Amino acid sequence: MIFCKNAEKLMMMCLAPLAILGCDRQETMSFSEDVKPILEQNCIACHTAGEKGQEASGFSMETYDDLMQGTNFGPMIIASDSGSSNMVVLMEGRADPSISMPHGEQKTLSKANIATIRLWIDQGAKNN
Repeated sequence: MIFCKNAEKLMMMCLAPLAILGCDRQETMSFSEDVKPILEQNCIACHTAGEKGQEASGFSMETYDDLMQGTNFGPMIIASDSGSSNMVVLMEGRADPSISMPHGEQKTLSKANIATIRLWIDQGAKNN
């Protein structure tokens, strides 16, 4: 019986670090599978060639390269820094309401969608 209690403690001591390490893992976000569908559903209608958002800012979201190029006024994504990325600032409503995104009557992005985009940016905003 003493052996069983000690074995149980030993097992818990060995497994606890593994469980904690598993909790810190984050899923790798994919531009093509995770981010692009969000942009296509919520942003592309305005931020594509010839549309209002692209005309006003020069910001197209049609391709990864367009997205990373940014606007006529500067970058929208700072790889590995979602907190400073203007695209996130606008999506979260941390800018003037007149330029928050999506703009106008469009429904705001869900917290889950913004979290996906944030995580992708924080992971380096890779074209994966």
